Amino acid sequence: MDPYRALAERLDALPNGFPATESGVELRLLAKLFAAQEAALAAAMSDVFEHVTEIAGRAGVSAETAAEILESMVHKGLIMARRARGESLYALMPFVVGFYEMQLPRMDAELAALVEQYFQESGGRFVAAGPAVHRVIPVGEAIPAEVEVLPYERATALIEGARSWAVRDCICRLQQRLVGKGCDRPLESCLVFAPLSGAFDGSEVDRVLTKEEALQILFEAEAAGLVHTVGNYRRGTFYICNCCTCCCGVLRRVAEFDEPAAIARAAFHAVVDVERCLGCGECLARCPFGALSLAEDVVAVDRRRCVGCGQCTLACTAKALRLERRPASEVEAPPADPRAWSQERAARRRLLGTEG
Repeated sequence: MDPYRALAERLDALPNGFPATESGVELRLLAKLFAAQEAALAAAMSDVFEHVTEIAGRAGVSAETAAEILESMVHKGLIMARRARGESLYALMPFVVGFYEMQLPRMDAELAALVEQYFQESGGRFVAAGPAVHRVIPVGEAIPAEVEVLPYERATALIEGARSWAVRDCICRLQQRLVGKGCDRPLESCLVFAPLSGAFDGSEVDRVLTKEEALQILFEAEAAGLVHTVGNYRRGTFYICNCCTCCCGVLRRVAEFDEPAAIARAAFHAVVDVERCLGCGECLARCPFGALSLAEDVVAVDRRRCVGCGQCTLACTAKALRLERRPASEVEAPPADPRAWSQERAARRRLLGTEG
């Protein structure tokens, strides 16, 4: 089999998915990133960490050859590697969230164009199964002080609980600029953090920060109208993407394909104090999801479209907007951790008949 088609099918069998298109643009996208021998070996890999001999045996190559190819893919950010008991173990990464986000050093006009074509042709099928890949975290000041907020629902708590921090360019915003679209919001806006000190020292794509600098970037992102999104699970979060609906590959599915299920909403929704509302309309432009409208000079909230990001509250000088917790019947608790998310996603994809 064509190594790129074999790899595409293997990636689509992962919980995240990698749906095929009629034009086959996904194969050209893989060929841009993987050499043929890399694609052939990656197609024999699992998303569980394995020793080189296991991977080599399935691929029908020597362990020495496999080790060389695997290290090449690790260097290019295409697969994962870790050390255990003095030996290297390797695992396949999904496309999104996965090796695509690691391609900042290799993002050029050709790759950007291939990604854009794939985004348009694959449409909303990335999010067909659920649970959603990403989850919205609200702006902290939008929630009244008396409302309980769990640690995984507060961006500042995630940052303060880490021991190392860094920031990298938003690959979605860079990709959109390379295809002549997008916006002028900050490019360096994706925060990463880890429970260990020095986790990002020597990184090719990350600029190391202090905790205070990471919090400052978080606040600057809020001021720029960006939406905080994280992995859709309660534990094991290691990044905060600061997203816009014109560039983000996930949020664009809400905006362009009218697919609210593309992202897990925060457990909050916007509420209007009609006595305070001046009907000025400033919040309408601030809402990234078109969830607000003016009716008889008072703002109304479309609960279906509101994701609970809290951006509207920052634009309201009259303090007429706030976030309230949604009724329990409207809230789907995130899976416990990335492994639980993968298991639930895989189960739902099998039920829908979408797993390769």
